[in-house]
Amino acid sequence: MQQLLLLATAVSFCLFTGCATTRVNSTATMNFASNNVIAHRGAFKKNGFPENSIASLREAIRLGCAGSEFDVRMTADEILVVNHDPHHGGMDIESSTYAQLRSHLLSNGEELPTLETYLKAGIQANKATRLVLEIKPSPAGMERGQLLAQRVWEQVKKSKAARWVEYISFDFAILTKLRALDAKVITHYLNGDKSPADLKTAGIQGLDYNYKVYQQNPQWIADAKAMGLLLNVWTVNESTQLKWCISQGFDFITTNEPEYLLQLKDR
Repeated sequence: MQQLLLLATAVSFCLFTGCATTRVNSTATMNFASNNVIAHRGAFKKNGFPENSIASLREAIRLGCAGSEFDVRMTADEILVVNHDPHHGGMDIESSTYAQLRSHLLSNGEELPTLETYLKAGIQANKATRLVLEIKPSPAGMERGQLLAQRVWEQVKKSKAARWVEYISFDFAILTKLRALDAKVITHYLNGDKSPADLKTAGIQGLDYNYKVYQQNPQWIADAKAMGLLLNVWTVNESTQLKWCISQGFDFITTNEPEYLLQLKDR
């Protein structure tokens, strides 16, 4: 009888703790949307949301975009924040504390989002949309850029968001740092100055170049496909450019017009 009681207690403990852990298993497979639409800084434009706001992120998820892109920087007190420009509210992000920066609200009343808050919103009720995390190069140089990459990776892991997140950067050293931290991360290079062969050798999984780079180097499209690399193109908004990108078979198209691109894909 005593053994049965101990067994029942163990099973109850497992049901109370272990099963909850299973439900949030960060290694579970995601079934991302099959379209190729990446909402640039979230789906902000049509509804007048601030770029990189949680509102624009949630709208991209609601639309069912394949991905929602956003930008990450680090404050003077090493808080990771989501913002494209190096300044916010007239303050330099890298030389200001988060307490100073959060006092200036976004136009919709949101606080400047931390990466922690943004990831929490991004994984909530999200079964289809990648979180395309751009790590901005640090104006302070390579050493701080490497620290930034480390902190971002740690926060993504802490937030249990790794299965949603893919990384992009103009700073090649930031991407190689991420690869050194975790060989399983998916990385895409933005700067447009490396060939598909260069990226393949470095273990970078994708090209994420401006459409003009591909038009100047059309062979890179075929080469990337032959090497099994992912092809993304940015930032494409006009109808003729979008239709050209669709005709070239890019895996992803980053746009400020996700609603329009989704309509084009449905025709």
